[in-house]
Amino acid sequence: MFQNFFKIAIRNLLRRKAFSAINIFGLALGMATCLVITLFVANEWNYDRFNQKADRMVRVIFKGSIQGEKMAEAHVMPPVAQTLLADYPEVQEATRLRNYGSPRVIYQNKSFRENAFAFVDSNFFEVFTLPFVQGDPKTALAEPNTIVISEEVAHKYFGKANPMGKILFFKDYNTSLKVTGVMAKVPANAHFQFDIFASMASFPDAKAPSWLVSEFYTYLVLPKGYDYKQLEAKLPQVVEKYMGPQILQSMGVSLAQFRQAGNDLGLFLQPLTDIHLRSHLMGELKPSGNLQYVYIFGAIAVFMLLIAGINFMNLSTAGASKRAKEVGIRKVLGSVKKELVQQFLTESVLLTAISLIIAIGIVYFSLPIFNNLAGTQLTLNFISSPWLMPGLLLFGLLVGILAGSYPAFFLSSFRPVAVLKGRFATGKNSLSLRSGLVVFQFFISIALMIGTTVVYQQLRYIQNKELGYTKDQVLLIPDLYLLGKKAEVFQQQIQQDSRVKCVSMSGYLPAGPSYNNNFMVSPEDNPAQFMKALRYEVDERYIPTLGMQVIAGRNFSKEFATDSTGIILNETAAKALGWTNNPLGQKVTHSDNEGKKVTYRVIGIVKDFHFKSLHEPISPLAMTLGNNSGTLIVKVKTQDIAGLLATAKNNWNQLTAEEPLNYAFLDERFHQTYQAEQKIGQVLGIFAGLTIFVACLGLFGLATFTAEQRTKEIGIRKVLGASVTNIIGLLSKDFLKLVLLANLIAWPLAGWLMHRWLQDFAYRINLGWWVFALAGVMALVIALFTVSFQAIKAAVANPVNSLRNE
Repeated sequence: MFQNFFKIAIRNLLRRKAFSAINIFGLALGMATCLVITLFVANEWNYDRFNQKADRMVRVIFKGSIQGEKMAEAHVMPPVAQTLLADYPEVQEATRLRNYGSPRVIYQNKSFRENAFAFVDSNFFEVFTLPFVQGDPKTALAEPNTIVISEEVAHKYFGKANPMGKILFFKDYNTSLKVTGVMAKVPANAHFQFDIFASMASFPDAKAPSWLVSEFYTYLVLPKGYDYKQLEAKLPQVVEKYMGPQILQSMGVSLAQFRQAGNDLGLFLQPLTDIHLRSHLMGELKPSGNLQYVYIFGAIAVFMLLIAGINFMNLSTAGASKRAKEVGIRKVLGSVKKELVQQFLTESVLLTAISLIIAIGIVYFSLPIFNNLAGTQLTLNFISSPWLMPGLLLFGLLVGILAGSYPAFFLSSFRPVAVLKGRFATGKNSLSLRSGLVVFQFFISIALMIGTTVVYQQLRYIQNKELGYTKDQVLLIPDLYLLGKKAEVFQQQIQQDSRVKCVSMSGYLPAGPSYNNNFMVSPEDNPAQFMKALRYEVDERYIPTLGMQVIAGRNFSKEFATDSTGIILNETAAKALGWTNNPLGQKVTHSDNEGKKVTYRVIGIVKDFHFKSLHEPISPLAMTLGNNSGTLIVKVKTQDIAGLLATAKNNWNQLTAEEPLNYAFLDERFHQTYQAEQKIGQVLGIFAGLTIFVACLGLFGLATFTAEQRTKEIGIRKVLGASVTNIIGLLSKDFLKLVLLANLIAWPLAGWLMHRWLQDFAYRINLGWWVFALAGVMALVIALFTVSFQAIKAAVANPVNSLRNE
């Protein structure tokens, strides 16, 4: 019987080639989109879950608030791990990681700059599941001056030779480290990516007793089923016992007095599996994901599949009138409803199977494009993921049955007497259902159009917003420490170039990767009034090079020897210290890492500028005079950038041959800050376009169905004198009403969602009415264009053909 069903299904598909092709392609596109998004969402949810102890692991984080300035850092102090392990029996294991720059590594005649290097405790590989290719993970880092490297690094330095026991020289640290282990590459869905792990026993700061200096990423393993909140509730005791005395010694106030002044600080716990999607702390080891985007894309996947299924139903029922007599004849010849339902479900599953095969092909070709846009590394690998093939087959079967169930029962319910006499009717309920489905399709499409427009407008606003500094025509040359004492010579050579306007030297930059530190200061006459600020160590050319504006006082100058203890504050810092009228000449004190107090005198106020992401409001900033050779900041005044770079490379090569000149532009680093939003905007725009296209296929199906149902009515109207324009208007107005209704539903929901998305930015656009109007007009135009094809075809048809059977 099923063989017969299959043959009939093939014949029907081939008999209606154009209709079948539209149906198959629409369903394939919907399934492919759903599959790509499912891979993306699954990858985001599975971050760090490859660790065998993932459900028991937490990260210790630091949060605080000083004078309203909030702190939230992913790293904590050196003694935290061992203290918690010793004081609390529920802490079964504790390990630390310390990110430590990009060292230059030399082996024989090979030299490389390694950008993924970290120190870790000896038990790190017992806590994290990172498989070893060679060596023992339990003892690999037990001794000082030992390292574990990835297979990729091992091949880079040693080729096919055995790397175990080999010595790598780290020039920046003037230290030789022995390879004691080789591991597989850290999975892409881990919240950190390192290729070289060195023994923490080699790092002197790891034993520091300070509870005021952080930078150590600390992880704990708790018992199975243990609620981490119970341990978190005990952490205030740790702060009072260990951090309190050091605050008193450093700041001269007790922890209680510190808190009475409206300040607070403490340690908190964060589940390992929450880090990627639910953590946006300062100092994250890797850019975090966004839970909102996961929900948005997940919803798009569901809606896209629903729309594709709706199209299938609409297109199937649109051709129902052509199969009505077939159903009537088969019923007269003895077919029962069950057999007809099986026949139509067989056709549905067959069509879905063809669509699924095409969808898999689309996914294979589109994944590299999606990975490039979204910054992911998704793959569709049936060998490494054996569950994928049965999952896809089950997915296709369910889609086929669900999408084909309504057409199957609809077509099998025709009354043979009625259809054989030509009185084929669908009833109001079925028409209302199809109309509701079209409203749903365009509701989703309009909401996506609004979302895409708002994302684009916000990104454009960010790119054009006045930042308080000049980001254009600013060349950055990092790693000046490679030049050693010759860095100033290189700076003078660049400054003397006629194509250069001004040059400064500092590792503190207002956009992109930058040096960072916490700067706790208080007015000299009021030690209890603390302010947390970010400190920039700059030279006297920093402010003019970046085009910042000094609105009170003056800039640093070599003419004033006392400027070594001078300080320049931004407007926000002056307000935080209560100096709104006359801040110049005021003094602030700061305790260094050794507890020694340093006094600075305010010599200037710089106009607020955005040195953080526009997601965050401007916070207090202090500038002090310092000799920082991190990056050369060059303000150029020429279009001959290529020539300037050639000169700079030549000067660099004459001073050092160790490593070639690297460079970047400040405006590029600024745009990279919002790269995630830009990628999301692009992906959202593509999905919006695909959704609209698939929705139009559904509208085309309903237009076809309606035109066929009203063929005789159109013929009579034309005989009575109706024009082509009248007929087109008659067939189009009902669909335009549906799209208008979809607009009325989509506008408030899309407005609410985009308002919430914009709240993530401290500086944002206002939602204008024109965004909603534009999406509505676009939807109406697209719908009219889609419907007009069938409307015109019906309107110009010869009425004789539709009336001759009456």
